[in-house]
Amino acid sequence: MNDQLNKPSSSTGMSRIDGRLKVTGAARYSGEFTPAGMVYGVLVGSTITKGTIKSIDTKAAERAPGVLKVITHLNAPKIAGYQVEPGKPEPAKGTYKLFYNNKVLFNGQPIAVVVADSFERALFAASLVKAQYNTDPHHTSMQDNTGAFAPGGDGTTKRGTVDAWKTAPFKLEQEYIIPSEVHSAMELHAIIAKWDAEDKLTVWTKTQGVQDTRDGIVSIFKLPKENVQVNSKFVGGAFGSALQVWPHEVAAILSAKVVKRPVKLLLGRADMFTSVGYRPYTWQKIGIGATADGKLVGITHEAVGQTSTYEDFNEEPIGVSRSTYACPNVNTIYKINPLDIGSPTWMRGPGEATGAFALESALDELSYALNIDPIKLRLINYAETDPESGKPFSSKYLNEAYKLGADGIGWDDRKQKPASVSKNGWMVGYGMGGGMFGAYRDKAAAKAIMMADGTLIIQTAVSDIGPGTGTAMVTIASDVMGIPADKIRFDMGDSSLPLAPSQGGSSTTATVGSAVYQACTDLKENFQKLIGNGGTDKPDYAAVLKQHNLPKLEITVDSSGGPERDKYAMYSWSVHFVRVLVHPTTGVVKVDKVVCVADSGHIVSPKTARSQIVGGAIGGIGMALMEEVIIDDRYGKLVNNNFADYHVPVNADIPQIEALFVNKPDPYINPMGAKGMGEIALIGMAGAVANAVYNATGKRVRELPITPDKLVGMELELS
Repeated sequence: MNDQLNKPSSSTGMSRIDGRLKVTGAARYSGEFTPAGMVYGVLVGSTITKGTIKSIDTKAAERAPGVLKVITHLNAPKIAGYQVEPGKPEPAKGTYKLFYNNKVLFNGQPIAVVVADSFERALFAASLVKAQYNTDPHHTSMQDNTGAFAPGGDGTTKRGTVDAWKTAPFKLEQEYIIPSEVHSAMELHAIIAKWDAEDKLTVWTKTQGVQDTRDGIVSIFKLPKENVQVNSKFVGGAFGSALQVWPHEVAAILSAKVVKRPVKLLLGRADMFTSVGYRPYTWQKIGIGATADGKLVGITHEAVGQTSTYEDFNEEPIGVSRSTYACPNVNTIYKINPLDIGSPTWMRGPGEATGAFALESALDELSYALNIDPIKLRLINYAETDPESGKPFSSKYLNEAYKLGADGIGWDDRKQKPASVSKNGWMVGYGMGGGMFGAYRDKAAAKAIMMADGTLIIQTAVSDIGPGTGTAMVTIASDVMGIPADKIRFDMGDSSLPLAPSQGGSSTTATVGSAVYQACTDLKENFQKLIGNGGTDKPDYAAVLKQHNLPKLEITVDSSGGPERDKYAMYSWSVHFVRVLVHPTTGVVKVDKVVCVADSGHIVSPKTARSQIVGGAIGGIGMALMEEVIIDDRYGKLVNNNFADYHVPVNADIPQIEALFVNKPDPYINPMGAKGMGEIALIGMAGAVANAVYNATGKRVRELPITPDKLVGMELELS
């Protein structure tokens, strides 16, 4: 480990402890292991969208060179967790069951897996599998919401008077649409499955939580928990796509059982669009009203999101309208629309990112109707206590974040009148949008081991999908123990290690960090007990162990939050400021400057925290300007399942992004005072871009992405 790379700095913090491994290729991802005798699996997908498999011809594939087995619903061993107890009815809905029957529920659904002695041979043989179908009429368009229903109730909530916005002196009602987006991580999903015995399994797989994946596999295959080992040392981005056990993982495990050899199964890029979830297409309508001085009177927020026919996915985008601003009258309505598609799943900022686009756009529209600066309007409606629960916030410094961001972007240069600023032939606009997300702390455990040579080993089962979790944990341990980072080793991504939740919901540092903090604190106290009353705050740990003839000293602690959750409302907040340039003839939008400010408690690891904010901002720019899944509804087939046609931001699209932090500890949530920031890095960003485009052009785009065709023909003269 390079000393200079990992030397802590009060201004910038520690560099990534795994940075050198990643940039040199030494980091091994889940698809890069090679257990002895490993073979390869390739999935075959359905070419229809809805119906049944009439027949499936695998003979040509089975005769192809190197093929070991072709598995379909006709010859697949029964999967124990899929079976229904005798006398009990088949559940109406649930997660997709691989090779369970001959039903086709979505286009690209796996109907076979081919196992061969090389990837190339498996891929070729998969092309030889032919199926005949009985097709049924399918429905993949969200334009018709007649089948939408409220999951688990009537889908409504209310605070105060329903539709009170209609009585306000100033009011508006608009519809907003976000299309489906996919998790476009660099690392493809991959799994290697190896059966060590009839009921003992080891897997290497891309997952955001090795223990949750282990538990999912245990449930599906009905194995003893202690007999399933899941490894995920490095993850090349996930964004929510690796929070559950997917069909390709089941296929690999099942195949390995059948051929009695380790099986590696790697998804192709096209599969990433259909096989591991996505952000659901969501239609929203907001009615919002205020008094002449800007005080909100009421908000009504309706939303309909897409889901699959076999599983109800519910992310409640309407929650932001109940919680973000002080408003006495708020009512919401949320429904889901089942379509003949694969199931959506959580995607960075789930629910809140979708809802914030509508809410922050509506609030911006209201600011123009009132002729009040958008920041001022938000400050007028600043919530000093949680609008939903009435509880005090554990901490909130969003007002300071507004000022930091406004100063950073040069908000004073913004004009309230749209389309009134130009520069070098481009129209200039400023926009802002806010985000909020719950600040969570879950249960976790950590083991701290001080070795005789003075090396500290920290162990916990957490995965790291890219935010720099290991770096943050080493920073915490270094601060508590008073030893340099290069004397600390952090072990993770192994389901046999102490308890850790999946990395999601912006809770890892608050949760696992608390366990690491407590383990190091208790370990340090144990050393003080060995030393006695004459001990120092920073003992020579190696010398103490040598003096007591001990090879090591270790401790394992369990950590969880206390009653503070009942007393306080805990959230992280963000505000994003954007300056855009829009070409008046072509409608091309360039993001010229971005300043993002996070109010997320104490910043444990400044460098990796900045990376989180920058990454989220880039994701928000993609959401606003580029990303859109397109389905040809005639066939129910996704037509832009590649990086040529599904656009994501590249270097040329992104300016220098300034990430700022209020950096004030939360006194209640955990010992570090740290709150999550992974979600708020994206939440509100799309709204900020859309608001900036309106300020530049006077043209409001309410259906993302904001592509040039939606802006051409503005017929505005440059000043």
